Formats: sequence, structure tokens, C-alpha cells
Amino acid sequence: MDLSLSGKNALITGSSKGIGEAIAKKLALEKTTVIVHGRDAAQVEKVANEIIASGGCAHTVVGDLTHDDQVQQLIEAAQKLVGSIDILINNAGGSGGAKESWLDTQPASWASAYDRNVLAALRVTTHLLPRMQKAKWGRVINISSLAATMPPPTAPDYSACKAAINAMTASMAKAVAADGVTVNAISPGTIHSSTLDARFREVAEERGLCSKDAPWEEIERHVLPLFAQVPVGRVGQLEEIAAAVAFLASPIAGYITGTNLRIDGGLSPVL
Repeated sequence: MDLSLSGKNALITGSSKGIGEAIAKKLALEKTTVIVHGRDAAQVEKVANEIIASGGCAHTVVGDLTHDDQVQQLIEAAQKLVGSIDILINNAGGSGGAKESWLDTQPASWASAYDRNVLAALRVTTHLLPRMQKAKWGRVINISSLAATMPPPTAPDYSACKAAINAMTASMAKAVAADGVTVNAISPGTIHSSTLDARFREVAEERGLCSKDAPWEEIERHVLPLFAQVPVGRVGQLEEIAAAVAFLASPIAGYITGTNLRIDGGLSPVL
């Protein structure tokens, strides 16, 4: 299917690895000019070069989205490279590594997580949204998490931040719908990232289920049920998230806005 994305320009925040990298590569395959973003210049360049080597068009910007001045600079740099930004994927953020419990969680952790996830997306979006509205076409896609609607007992700061992303998505979608701009969220479930792969292999060896060097299918079969009861019986792939983003970014998805698309293999019970 032709998604009619040729000629569009997309900024994907946090696209030097993981979900963001997969999204950038998928959009590039659809003939979108992509701007790869991250804080590690070398890794950002690596991803962009891989896209170019595969026949795509990619540029790079570097900056920390928790700093207003750096956001301003990277937006200006992106616009100098490609002109207007038609598609914004707010992917940067994450849990920050440490998983606090309700017994040791601290206000400072919540403030940092909110800045890294919600305010980072807000800073970038408020720079780009007015031009999308003026052009009467634009796409904003916020990468949320299943943790927003199915929060685990740990890392409450992260779950709360992703819930805020969902609320921000719904509000923004209503505000700009008449301007030809759609705003949607995507909530990945259990996805096969390098971090998840390493963790599953550790658990497999620790519990004597199989060797940590076993084929992924064997690791997945033994370990996934310990983490989540996914009805389809497997973890999701980065490419599956990227494909959904490409669809929502395309002109053919123009009547879809304000939604939270859960890509979780049927794990969530929420209708």
C-alpha cells in the first residue's frame, strides 16, 4: 500500500535507537525525509548513515529536550535542513533506568520523569504545531506506553507520565482537528528491544529455564509468561510499532485523531 508520504518531512525525537530508530527507518522507506534526533551525536549519525545507505533521505539534529535553549536550537537546525516539519513523532523520554517502588519513590524522580517525558514533548510540539496549523496539514504522534492504562506496582512516576501523555494527546487533538492536524498516541506493550532481550536471557539462565544463548524463540517461550500473559503468545517487534506510526502519519489516516492505539498483542483488557 502506498502511504503517500513521499515529500513529507518528519522529526522523530529519541530516534538514535530502539523504537525511535525503527520509526525513522520505516518512514524513510516510505520516502519521507527523516530527521534523526538524540543526545549522542555519534549514534545519531550512525542511524542516519544507515538510512542513507539504504536509499533513504536523513538528516540529524542533536540536543537535550529538557533544556529550552537546546530545543530551540535543534528545531531551527531542522527547519534549515528541510523547511517545514510535517510529521512529529514524540518518542524521546523513557523511565530513566531506576524503578522506584511506592516505598522509596521521591518527588524529585517524578519531576525529572515528567520533564523528560511530558515537558520534552510539549517543548517540541509547541514549536512545530503553529506551522502545521497554518499549512492546514500535520501529524503529531506521541509514543506512550501500556503502563499508562495498566500501571505496574513499580515505577509509578513513569506510568503517571505516560498517562499525562495520553491526556495531552486527547486535548491537543480536539484543539487542532479543524486545522487538518491529527494527534494520536501509540502505547506499545511488551516489545523486543535490546534491553528486553538481555533481561529475558538473564532470567532464563537465573531460573534454569534454558541457556541465555538459546535461540530467541526458546527464550521467549520460557520467559514471556513470567512477565506478561500476552494472548498472541509472543512479544511485539519494533517494526510493528513503526508500521503503525507510518499509517497514522499518512494522509490516509486523516480521520483518525485523539486515539490511543494499543499495540500489545491483546494484553490490555480496556476496550
